[in-house]
Order: sequence, then C-alpha cells, then structure tokens
Amino acid sequence: MNALEQKANAGTSEVRADMEVDERAMRQWMEANVQGFKGPMTVLQFRGGQSIPTYQITTPGASYVLRRKPSGQILKGAHSVEREAHVQQALGKVGFSVPHIHGLCLDEAVLGTPFYVMERVEGRIFWDARFPDVAEHDRPAYFDAMNSTIASLHRIDPKSVGLESYGRSGNYFARQISRWSRQYLEDEAAGRDPNMDVLVRWLPDHIPAGDETTIVHGDFRCDNMIFHPVEPKVVAVLDWELSTLGHPLADFANHAMMYQMPPDIVAGLAGVDLDRLNIPSQERYVADYCERTGRASIPSWEFYIAFNFFRMAAIFHGIKGRVIRGTAASIHAQERARSFPVLAELARRAMEDCR
Repeated sequence: MNALEQKANAGTSEVRADMEVDERAMRQWMEANVQGFKGPMTVLQFRGGQSIPTYQITTPGASYVLRRKPSGQILKGAHSVEREAHVQQALGKVGFSVPHIHGLCLDEAVLGTPFYVMERVEGRIFWDARFPDVAEHDRPAYFDAMNSTIASLHRIDPKSVGLESYGRSGNYFARQISRWSRQYLEDEAAGRDPNMDVLVRWLPDHIPAGDETTIVHGDFRCDNMIFHPVEPKVVAVLDWELSTLGHPLADFANHAMMYQMPPDIVAGLAGVDLDRLNIPSQERYVADYCERTGRASIPSWEFYIAFNFFRMAAIFHGIKGRVIRGTAASIHAQERARSFPVLAELARRAMEDCR
C-alpha cells in the first residue's frame, strides 16, 4: 500500500450514499441501550477498506464506533457482527486489549441489519509495517508489543472465557485447505493459476504433525491495532471478523508473514533493509514468540507461510471473481484482484522452501 493509499484509508469522511445510517433510529437506540449516551450526535464513516461498514458517532461528551452487517445478499456466516461483538466481550473480561462493547442489536428493524457499538479507543494506527513515524531506536519496542499481544491471545484458554464453542477444534489446516481450495476451484469466472493448482494438490499431504486449538484473530496486522498515543503499547486489537478457534501457528505465521509480504499489497516488509531501520529480524521475532508461548522452535515454518499466502491468494481470487462479475463492493477490489497472482507465486515459493 503506497503513501497515497495509506492516506486514503486513514480517518473519516462523509457517509457514502449507499451506506447511510438512519440517524434518528440510531440515536433512539443509543439513548435506550448505551449508558451515559447524550446527544446531539454526528455520524461519519471510516475510510479504511473494511468489509464491514464502520462509522464514528460523536457527541459533545463521547465518541463511539458503529459496525454493522452489510446490506444485500452475502455468504452464509460472512460479516458476522454478532461473532465480533461476542469475542471482544469475552476477551475484555480477562483484560485483553479490545474496545469495550456498549451494545449489540440484532433487531434489523432499527438499521436494516444487525450492528454493535463499541468505544472509540484513542491512539495511533500504523498502516506501514516499517513504522516510519516512530523513532528508529523505538521500533523494536513496537514490534515487541505486537509479538507480546498475539502471544497473550494464544495463551488464553477458550473455555476460561466462554469461547469453547466459538469454532471447531482440531484439524484446522485440513479444513482450511479444503475450504479455500474448493472456493478457488469453483470460481470459474476468476480463472485458474498454475501456482494455485500445484498448492491445492500439495498442501493437504504436507500438514505438519501435531494439533493445537486456541483463539485466533485471523488478520493480526499492525494496521488492525491501535497503539498508545505516545508509548509502544497495543491498546486495542480491531477487526475480529475472521476470528475463530484454530491453530495458533497458523495465526502467528499469518502475522509474521509481513516479513515476506510486498508492502504494496498489505502492510509488509519484503525488500526492506531491517538493520538500517532497526527492525527485528524474522528469526528474532519468531524466537520471541516461541519464548512467550513455551516453544523450543517452530518446525515446518515455511509450511505455515505457504499456507497463509495460499489462503490470502484464495481470498483475493474470490475478489477477482466478484470484480469480473461486477459484484465487488470494496473500492480496493481491483487492486486486490491484480495482486492475486503475486500472492499465488509467493505461496509456491514458500512451498518449494519446504522441500
């Protein structure tokens, strides 16, 4: 993501014409369900490319964030704001860094789709994984904060926070590979890619031994976190749409994949001089996570990277299909579609490094 795209994603703007909110109904619901709410209120829309429409609600005394399910036809289970609210409420009870959830509304008569309201957490969001706005000597501390946060998430026992039924346990990789392979193969409009065809055949037969189940975020990146205004501290993890119960090494590798991710696709560090920028190496970053989670090492590391590039490529392939069919809603859909073959090639390279 280049500098112009980062700027376009930051902040708020007027609500898009196709995503307007009934402000009268919203105010009435807030008055009845959010403790301490008092209008008048203004509603703006966050510019970021969320698949779930996200708004800022501001009053003279407070600021809130509204996330609501998109309108129209969507895939079963997709964009589940109910799940997002549920996991954040559960994690907040044990002190994990998530925004406080003020309320969840399942009554579609209010805004047309379910929604929830959470606190607006003040702080900084970094769209660039190089953390260019942070002093060079401070950058290791910011990476350490991300590392510590994802490790602490994976140490939480799902049962202890009432999330034992938040997803299926066991065989995470087999189920995920099957799901994304099927989606790739069935989307004929988007076409086939030789790298993806190889991965579809190779991945199921090379899943590493051992099985674990923890709470996983699914999209743990620097731009999905809010950092303290001045300190190297994660104060809130956002965008829980892809969270579930899954394998922690899939989740951590998806995060650490930033070291091999081109920065023009999502926040990545590929091609960056880490020493010059004083950013910890991938080896150091993995070792720190291992120390925090009680692991000696992570065998088959490149498999986990290959799997995650494959998963992201399959997601982007689906976006490509929607662009071709004219049903893609995101303003970034076309650039995502163009990035699909790059991700497929990166997945193939990681697969070859496993041999």
